[in-house]
Amino acid sequence: MIVYEATKSQFLKDNNDRDIEEVILERFKATTGRGVAIGELRSWKESLGFMARVLTDPEIPEDTGVGVELHLPQSSKRIDITLTGLGAAGEKNAVLIELKQWDKITASPKDAIVVTYLGKAQREVVHPSYQSWSYSTLLESFNEAVHQTDGISVLPCAYLHNYSRDGVIDSPHYSSYTERAPLFLKGEAERQLLREFIKKYVKYGDKKAVLYELSNGKVRPSKALADGLKGLIKGNPEFVLIDDQKEVYEAALTAGKAATAASPRVVLVEGGPGTGKTVLAINLLGKLIESGLNCRYVSKNAAPRKVYESKLVGTITRTRYSHLFGGSGAFIDAEPNAFDVLIVDEAHRLNEKSGLYSNLGDNQIKELIKSAKCVVFFIDEDQRISLDDIGTKADISAFAQTKGASVEEYSLASQFRCSGSDGYIAWLDSTLGIRGTANTNLPKEEYDFRVFATPQDMHNAIEEKNERNRSRVVAGYCWKWITKKEDPTAFDIVIGDDYKRRWNLEKDGSLWIVTEGSINEIGCIHTCQGLELDYVGVIVGPDFIVRNGKVVTVPKARARHDKTMKGFKGFLKADPEGAKEAADRIIKNTYRTLMTRGMKGCFIYCTDSETAAYFSDGLSLPMQY
Repeated sequence: MIVYEATKSQFLKDNNDRDIEEVILERFKATTGRGVAIGELRSWKESLGFMARVLTDPEIPEDTGVGVELHLPQSSKRIDITLTGLGAAGEKNAVLIELKQWDKITASPKDAIVVTYLGKAQREVVHPSYQSWSYSTLLESFNEAVHQTDGISVLPCAYLHNYSRDGVIDSPHYSSYTERAPLFLKGEAERQLLREFIKKYVKYGDKKAVLYELSNGKVRPSKALADGLKGLIKGNPEFVLIDDQKEVYEAALTAGKAATAASPRVVLVEGGPGTGKTVLAINLLGKLIESGLNCRYVSKNAAPRKVYESKLVGTITRTRYSHLFGGSGAFIDAEPNAFDVLIVDEAHRLNEKSGLYSNLGDNQIKELIKSAKCVVFFIDEDQRISLDDIGTKADISAFAQTKGASVEEYSLASQFRCSGSDGYIAWLDSTLGIRGTANTNLPKEEYDFRVFATPQDMHNAIEEKNERNRSRVVAGYCWKWITKKEDPTAFDIVIGDDYKRRWNLEKDGSLWIVTEGSINEIGCIHTCQGLELDYVGVIVGPDFIVRNGKVVTVPKARARHDKTMKGFKGFLKADPEGAKEAADRIIKNTYRTLMTRGMKGCFIYCTDSETAAYFSDGLSLPMQY
């Protein structure tokens, strides 16, 4: 997707004859259905005006392609300016330009990080050259038009039109990135250097042809985190961190290296589905191990740990693996500060008690903080899916203060799952009744979300998407697991006369999501939380229904053996309102988690017809038949 595209001559005409920011805003609204903040509008006005001055050079072809706000595949990020054309030998080139209005920064000792004034405060952000280079890397990784052998060459750079060269923004500390993405600053001499850079790669115009290829290029399959794990454990950069990911990573890395028993630290990282929490966590693990620190990746969820272990077979021994990856209940008897850093993923799933019967220990949050000089918690409170889940920012901060640890809080906002659609997440939150948002309708361009009239049709569609063994069907826990203990030949989930399926086979356990052939079974929240798929099919059971446009959750529709609702009846007697509120949150969060596993799409079938119509009404396309 691209917000604005034109030839150079048309861009200059729009800039000279109209208010360019209003032209872009008009296109942005038409493309996305949304407006922008006043700050972004001002940024367009000033920066695009400077860009127009650069393009007045008559040696830059009139039919050079000019793109504004080119959407990066598999992310919510957009490239400020993309100029396209042909090189001297006729090769297809695209010059990516990151625009900034900054006029001053302070250097940071952290890799690729600078300090500047943003949003009425000093903030640590990525260096513009790193940002432009990382965006080009993302484009090269995911856009088939760029990746193919005779594809488009991408040349990144940054233009800070208000910033005078001062030896800080362009210091040797940042040279590894300014060499990859040259930096152009304030003044006519710098502007001429940028022109020469552009003309080096755009010798002939392309009448927007290359721009069209970029904006319509087929999205390449993304590398799954589990597949890149071997390199990460060895300290190899398998994933390029973008913007806030890089900023949080460097902050957590600094905290981990600086923490001591006398000065313990706790880092809280909040982020929704697909914001890269686990990628960041594993990157941190690899780098901290490389630095010689005693670290461990911790997660209550067994499924991700089992999948990671299966991917590391032949790379490290099982004993070595157990020293690097562990469950959240393993720190009951740990000595104080036994670890340098604990990296706690899915911290919202932490429990009070540990052990098979939940009768051991005191409090997992307290035990984790006690056991390490630094603990990094990755959390999304909207993914608490059990009555036992106690992981909240408030409780983590309270236990940190009890230990005397300093607390740093960060947020991840960039979306890298669900086709990079922030709009889909907002629409889903509104549709599930989790929180009110302005996104009451989901445009078809945002994300591949479909509602099916029958479970078999939905399952067939997911099977068609399972080319790389990365698409699965899951369901709310509303059906008894008969095949586990009673009759392995039976079917657990029976809907109508034609649809009969089994829950994930017990022999596959936590590896169901990567086991060949498991597309035939149905997974649940426990076998997919913390992991991602290309496409996910979700059966919405009778625990989530809609009546007269209002979401109604039905706790009693959950299967009797569903452990996420264990203790609900007693809770209901002691505190009816509190119990209903907790159950309502769990059911909604469960479906939110299930419906955000898909990188590319989510297909659903609802057992209740009114509920299906409710979801379908929120789409630009009708129900699939």
